Amino acid sequence: MDSRNLFAGFLIAIVSFTFCGSAAAQGTWAVEKTFHIGGEGGWDYVTADARNHRLYVPRSTHTMVIDADSGKTIADIPGQKHNHGVALVPEAGRGFISDGSGAIVIFDLKTNAVLGTLKAHPDADGIIFDKASGLVLVVSGDDGVLMTLKPDVDPKTGSIDAPIELGGKPEFLASDGAGKVYVNLEDKNQIAVVDLKARKVLAHWPVAPGGSPVGLSIDTKKRRLFIGCRNPQKLIVMSTDDGKVIADLPIGAGVDATKCDGQQAFASCRDGKLVIAGESALGKFEVQQTVTTPVGARTMDIDPEAHKVYLATAEFEEQKAGATGRPAAKPGTFMIVVVARH
Repeated sequence: MDSRNLFAGFLIAIVSFTFCGSAAAQGTWAVEKTFHIGGEGGWDYVTADARNHRLYVPRSTHTMVIDADSGKTIADIPGQKHNHGVALVPEAGRGFISDGSGAIVIFDLKTNAVLGTLKAHPDADGIIFDKASGLVLVVSGDDGVLMTLKPDVDPKTGSIDAPIELGGKPEFLASDGAGKVYVNLEDKNQIAVVDLKARKVLAHWPVAPGGSPVGLSIDTKKRRLFIGCRNPQKLIVMSTDDGKVIADLPIGAGVDATKCDGQQAFASCRDGKLVIAGESALGKFEVQQTVTTPVGARTMDIDPEAHKVYLATAEFEEQKAGATGRPAAKPGTFMIVVVARH
């Protein structure tokens, strides 16, 4: 072997070793345990409070507060009609629940008591707290707007701010922590880039070759979005600098959420697949692992310090031959599935 071939082989070996070492350091993910919670209602976005080891799970008309270590129910917050998500603001001692009936329910984080309800646009759905602006952000799918409110708003007499028109039907959102918010527009196959200070949309970025974007998360340090698309079924990796699609990876059917822990990205899919993607030493994104989960585990949140993913699902009725649509969940079978890194 001449010196040039020897040197090339040496480089390949070094790169391969670096990638394999990185993958090994990230470990292997597997289902660790399942908490059988029970209770009535469907479910939507799971919100994990890593500091206090709690999980908040909307169940249509009520929101369950669950101990993330034991699976025991700590509290059950009533008073919703069609809830979707929960945003936590520890600095204000409050939590906020988006209710699709056109309301935002405010509760006390210590007592879990309902403090009041604000009127909102219909189909209030994805909800987060943006520390940079100090605002709770909520999207309305039906009205195509982004709603904002201050965490210390009077829960009895207060109101939301004037809405920001998005130019499509939003599903979920993510903040870069520096004044911009990115919103999935499911019907337009786009990401809307919002300047919170100017309160306007700066750009619409296409998610092609993905489509019907619903899940969304962000790596603020590397400036990347992870977009879960249903049709076609893709995990899109996009630059927040210019909207360029860096990678498109295959995922399962019925994705509803994506998350990022700074090292890897996760896409939870209704067909029982938790797809885990990562970046090689050469900067190429690849699917590193697919964890088999119970069918229906489409929403999740992650504790990046404990390296655990919490997914919500239930047992489902068997469909009769020729039946169409989704199978119904069996009453009282709601569960939290914990996937951990080993």
